[in-house]
Amino acid sequence: MAQKTRINTAIRALEVRVINAKGENLGIKPITEALELAQVAGLDLIEIAPTAKPPVARIMDFGKYQYQLEKDARKSKKKAHEIEIKGIRVRLGTGTHDLVLKAKKTEAFLREGNRVQIQLTLRGREKYLDKKFISTRLTKMLEAITAPFKVSEGPKSGPRGLIIIIEPDHGKNKQGGIQKNTSNKDGKNSEAPPASEPL
Repeated sequence: MAQKTRINTAIRALEVRVINAKGENLGIKPITEALELAQVAGLDLIEIAPTAKPPVARIMDFGKYQYQLEKDARKSKKKAHEIEIKGIRVRLGTGTHDLVLKAKKTEAFLREGNRVQIQLTLRGREKYLDKKFISTRLTKMLEAITAPFKVSEGPKSGPRGLIIIIEPDHGKNKQGGIQKNTSNKDGKNSEAPPASEPL
């Protein structure tokens, strides 16, 4: 359970490090002097770091302080949900036009900072086709993606076909087995690695 923020006379420390309304560090002062400073400013004295030695107290409006905490909490929560794994499905028979559309959708996901799971769906006899041929089809999808990316997982066999997960590449290629196409300025991968498991 979160500790309740102490303000004004509820602060128990005998001395505190005071931060004024402008964010300036006024140094360590007796609690009585810190309370007087807050009172003169017409604001509250808020204990913002109770575990510090001595505790840190800031002079500001308590309502504004609570609003800022709630705003920061919402921002953190939003950031925690921003990076998701998005799904894209393609088939062996997917035409060039549809492939380009799916590649553009993948690029949009990557630019938003999301990871993307690309599933090459295999049905019936398709599962028993030559692995090299299947891998080539997956490579074709990857080559259509112009946004910089790197492979984070796979390719590997899934219940419905071949799965590979890619993520935005911010300049460093951490996947030792993935070769970048250095002649391509947009930074896309030149080829997909072979499947790590039999289909």
